[in-house]
Amino acid sequence: MSDETPICSAKGCRADAVWVLAWNNPKIHTPDRRKTWLACEEHREHLSQFLGVRGFLKDVVLLTEWETAEGARPPGGS
Repeated sequence: MSDETPICSAKGCRADAVWVLAWNNPKIHTPDRRKTWLACEEHREHLSQFLGVRGFLKDVVLLTEWETAEGARPPGGS
């Protein structure tokens, strides 16, 4: 496990991530597959809208809650 602080997935942003946006592209992923983007407070809405209009967004969760649910494994921005 890395000691690095997860950062926002928005292009050019280096802010600490606060949110996990779980998504899936139904054309290429199985229904249970969840890819993740990380978001700071400033970019959460923009990234959510980007995924939402494409029908990809499945869940938006606080990073601390996601880490607890995933056994303290931070998402990798996959």
